[in-house]
Amino acid sequence: MAPSRRDLQLTSVSGIRRNGDISIREDSGDLEDVRLLDSFEDEEAAAGRSQKDGKGMRKIQLRVTGMTCSACTSSVEAAVGGISGVAHATVSLLQNKAHVVFDPNRVKDEDIKDAIEDAGFEAEVLPDSDSAQSRSQNTLTGQFRIGGMTCAACANSVEGILKKIPGVKRAVVALATSSCEVDYDPTVISKDVIVSAVEDSGFEASFIQSNEQDKFIFSIIGLHGEADVHLLQGILGNTHGVRQFEIKDNMFEFEVLFDPEVIGLRSIIDAVENKSRGRLKATAQNPYIGAGSNNSKEASKMLRLFICSLILSVPIFLITAICPHIPLLNSFLLMHCGPFVIKDLLKWALTTIIQFVIGKRFYIAAYRALRHGSTNMDVLIVLGTSASYFYSVWSVFYGASTGFWPPTFFETSAMIITFVLFGKYLESVAKGRTSDAIKKLVELAPSTAILLEKDAEGRHNTEREIDALLVQPGDILKVFPGSKVPSDGVVVWGTSYVDESMVTGESKPISKQISSSVIGGTINLHGSLRVKATRVGHNTVLSQIISLIETAQLSKAPIQQFADYVASIFVPIVVGLSCLTFFGWFICGSFGAYPRTWLSENSNCFAFSLMFSIAVVVIACPCALGLATPTAVMVATGIGASNGVLIKGGDALERAQNVRYVIFDKTGTLTQGKATVAAAKTFTGMELGDFLILVASAEASSEHPLAKAIVDYSHHYHFFGKHSTTEDARKMREDFLTDWLLETSEFSALPGRGIHCLVNGKTILVGNRNLLTENGISVPVEAEDFLVELESNAKTGVLVAYDGIFTGILGVADPLKREAAVVVEGLKKMGVKPVMVTGDNWRTAQAVANEVGIEDVRAEVMPAGKADVVRSFQKDGSVVAMVGDGINDSPALAAADVGMAIGAGTDIAIEAADYVLMRNNLEDVITAIDLSRKTFARIRWNYFFAMGYNVIAIPLAAGVLFPFTRMSMPPWLAGACMAFSSVSVVCSSLLLRRYRKPRLTTILEITVE
Repeated sequence: MAPSRRDLQLTSVSGIRRNGDISIREDSGDLEDVRLLDSFEDEEAAAGRSQKDGKGMRKIQLRVTGMTCSACTSSVEAAVGGISGVAHATVSLLQNKAHVVFDPNRVKDEDIKDAIEDAGFEAEVLPDSDSAQSRSQNTLTGQFRIGGMTCAACANSVEGILKKIPGVKRAVVALATSSCEVDYDPTVISKDVIVSAVEDSGFEASFIQSNEQDKFIFSIIGLHGEADVHLLQGILGNTHGVRQFEIKDNMFEFEVLFDPEVIGLRSIIDAVENKSRGRLKATAQNPYIGAGSNNSKEASKMLRLFICSLILSVPIFLITAICPHIPLLNSFLLMHCGPFVIKDLLKWALTTIIQFVIGKRFYIAAYRALRHGSTNMDVLIVLGTSASYFYSVWSVFYGASTGFWPPTFFETSAMIITFVLFGKYLESVAKGRTSDAIKKLVELAPSTAILLEKDAEGRHNTEREIDALLVQPGDILKVFPGSKVPSDGVVVWGTSYVDESMVTGESKPISKQISSSVIGGTINLHGSLRVKATRVGHNTVLSQIISLIETAQLSKAPIQQFADYVASIFVPIVVGLSCLTFFGWFICGSFGAYPRTWLSENSNCFAFSLMFSIAVVVIACPCALGLATPTAVMVATGIGASNGVLIKGGDALERAQNVRYVIFDKTGTLTQGKATVAAAKTFTGMELGDFLILVASAEASSEHPLAKAIVDYSHHYHFFGKHSTTEDARKMREDFLTDWLLETSEFSALPGRGIHCLVNGKTILVGNRNLLTENGISVPVEAEDFLVELESNAKTGVLVAYDGIFTGILGVADPLKREAAVVVEGLKKMGVKPVMVTGDNWRTAQAVANEVGIEDVRAEVMPAGKADVVRSFQKDGSVVAMVGDGINDSPALAAADVGMAIGAGTDIAIEAADYVLMRNNLEDVITAIDLSRKTFARIRWNYFFAMGYNVIAIPLAAGVLFPFTRMSMPPWLAGACMAFSSVSVVCSSLLLRRYRKPRLTTILEITVE
C-alpha cells in the first residue's frame, strides 16, 4: 500500500547525497522483499567511511583517481602517512580508494585530500555512510546569524575563516539570508568559539539554533539580583532530568541542556514558577521568530541611515544646484569666514557627518575585508567617496591659501552614500520577501494549545491553555472547529475534516476520525477533536519542512561557483580599470589630446580625470553577481514547498533542469499501491476455501503489501466482511486470526522471490516462477495459460506449491493512478523519456507500461538492481531522475542524479532523495522539473543582467562616449546605478513568486524550452 502521511519523517541533507539507516516498514513497495536492503545497509556500515575509530580517532574513505600500479599506491600511502597526526593509511588499487585513520584535532579531511593531490593524484572525500545517526552522534549542525556581509566576497571570507577552525567539518554561508550553517564536532569546539572567531574577523555573529534536540533557551522575568540568580540555579540544579544550565549575562535568558526522555519544556517552566513561588516567570523562545525578523531589522536600520543621510544631503544639493540661481542666498554663501568660503564650509561640515558618521559602516566593512586579504563592494564605495571627499578638502585648503578655487565634489560623496543606503534598504526589503515561504510556514504553527488534564477520577476534563511550544508527547489536546492543530498526533476522540493544503499541498479537506493522524499547523474545519500528541518541537512535520527548506536555501548550486570566482577578482579588476581611466584622461589632457573647452570653469585635468575614475569605481557592482543564484534558489525552494514539492538544495535544483530520463517504480508510484486479490484458482482438486486458508496462514507472518492483500481476501472469503482500517479493528482481527489460520513455523522471506515456511509440518512456497523453479516444481500447462492471461491483464500472479506439488494461483491487481498516463505523455512533451522499472514479471510490467504509454520497461529487477538500471542510463552522461516511494527504491534514489520520493515516502526513501513530493500525485514530478527549468532560466537571466550591467556601465562611466556626446556620468549618478543594480536582480528573482505549476488539463501543451 502507499505510504501514509503519518510515516513522514524528513531528514535534512545539504550538499551530501547518501544512504541512510534502513528499517523494515509495512509500507514497502514492490514484489521483492525489502530484507535484501539489510545486507546493503550492513555493507555500507561495515565500510565505515566516516566515523570515530578508537579513542578520539576518525576514519574516512577517499576516492583516488589516477593510480595505475602498486608504485602508485605506495606513493599515496607515503604522502598520507607523512602527515603528522595520521595513524594509519591503506590504499586499494582495485577499488581506487584510500582508508585513513587520523586524529581530527591535528588533521582535517582537506589536509589529507591536499596531500594526495600534491602527490599527483586526484582525490575526493567520500560522504558519511551513517547519515543522520552518525551525524547526530559525531557532528552538530549549528545555524548562525552573520551581520556585516554586503556581497559574495564577504560571504566567501566568512566561509574561509570558519573552515580553518579546528573541529569545523563544513561551513556554508548564505548572503541572501545573512546566515550560515556549520557542521562542527562539539568535543573539539563550541558554538561560542565559532561566534568569537567570526567576530574576531570583523563581522557580527550570533547563534540561532542547532540540531541538538535536548537544548533550549528560555526567557526569564524576575532576575533582579544575586539572590534571584542563586534561587534559579538551585531550582534548575535540583530538577531531575536537567543536565546543564547557563544563565546569560543579560539576566533575561537561560539555556538548559536536558534529557527529553525524563523532562519536557513545560515541566521545566512549571518547576521554575512553582519552586520560586511566582517570583520567577519563564517562557520558551521560538527560535524561528528571531530569524524571521532579521531582515526587517536590517531594513529598518538601513531606512534610518538613509533618512539621516538624505536630510543632510538635501542642503548640500540645494547649496550646489539651487542657491547659485538665487542672488541673495548666493551672495551670502560666497562670503568669507576667514580664508574660507561659507559655501565650502557648510558643504564640508555636512558631508563630514555623512562620510564618517553615517558612512562609518562602509569603512568598517572595507577594513574587515582588506585585513583578511579580500575585497568587496564596500572597498569600492570607500575608495570612490574618500577620493571625492579628500580631493574636495584639498581644494578648500588650496583655495584658501592661493586664492584660486578648484572645484569641490562634496555633493558627490554625500549623494553616493545616500543612494547606496537607499539601494541597501530596498535590497533588504526585497531579500526579506524571498524568504516569505518560511515565514508563512512559521506562522502556521499556533501560538497556544488547549491541554486536557486529568481530574481526580482520571478523566481528561480540565482544560488549560499553554504555549504551543510546551506541548509534550502523550499530551491530550482539544482542537476546536476553525482552530489549528498544535502538534503532530493521533485523533483519540471526535470526527472532522482537516485542511492540510498549507503543509502538503493537497487541496481537498481530509476526513479525520479515531486513530487518524494529524499534522501540526493544519486547520480543523468542522467537528471538535481530541488529539494525542506524538511528535513535538523539532520532530514535527512542519518543523522538519522548515528545517529542510532552510538547509536547501543555505546550499550552493554549482553555478554559484562562477559568481564566487568572479567576485574574488572583481574588485581588483575594477580598481585597475579606475586607475587606467584616471591616467588615460590625465595624460591625454596633459599633452593636449583634447581641448580645454571640455573642462568646466576653474577645473583642471586632474579633477576632470578624477571624476571619471571615481565614477568607474562607484558604478561597478559585484553584489548583483553574488545575489543572482541564492535569491532565485531561495524563492524557488519556498515556492516548491507551497506546492508540496520539497527541494533539498540548489545542486538538486540545478540537476533537475537537465533531466533526460525519469525512471518510475511501478508499485505505489505508477500504481495506487493498494493491492487486491482479483482472482484465485486451484489446480489439484483442493477446495478454494482450504487453499485460501493455507496461503493466508503462510502470508500472515509477512509484512509485504501483497501478503496483507491475500490475508484480507481470504478472511473476506470466509467471513463475508471487509475489515475496518482503524487500529482497534485491526487488533480485533489479529486476535481473531488465531481462530481460523493454521499454525506455521520456520518462516523465511526470500528477497525478490517470495516466502517459504512449514504449515502442518509440510513445506509451502508462495511467490513467483523463480521460487518454484529453484525448488524443482514445474507449472502445469493449464496453470501457465491462466498465469499468462493474468499477466497480460496487468495482474501479478502469485504461485503456490504445497508439499512439493503445484497447488494454485492468485491474481493480484493494483490499479493505476488516474493521472499516470497524462503525466507520462506530459514528460514526453517536455523532452524527457519515461522508463519503468519493477521487480514484477515481464508480462505484467509490459501490460502496465502499455496502459500508461511507457515504451522502455525493465522488469524482474531486484531492489539493488534498480540502482544498476539507473547507472546504465547515466553512462552516456545523461541526467537521470528516479521516482519511488519505498525502502526498496532507496539505492536507486541515491544513485540517480535526481531522486524523488513520492507520497511522503518512507524515512529511508526521503533520506536518499533530493526531492520530497508531499502528495501521492505524479503531477508533482512535472512540477519539480518545470520549477527547476523556470528557476535556472531566471538565474541565467540574472547573470546576463548582472554581467551586462557591468560590461556596459563601466565603459560609460569611464567616458568612452564623452568625446562624441560631451556627456559624462556624474559619480553620484553612478552610485545610484550601482545601488539599483543589485535591487533589480533581487526583484528579478522575486518574479518567480508568480510561478504556477502546470495543471493536469494543460500538461499536454508543455513544450521543450
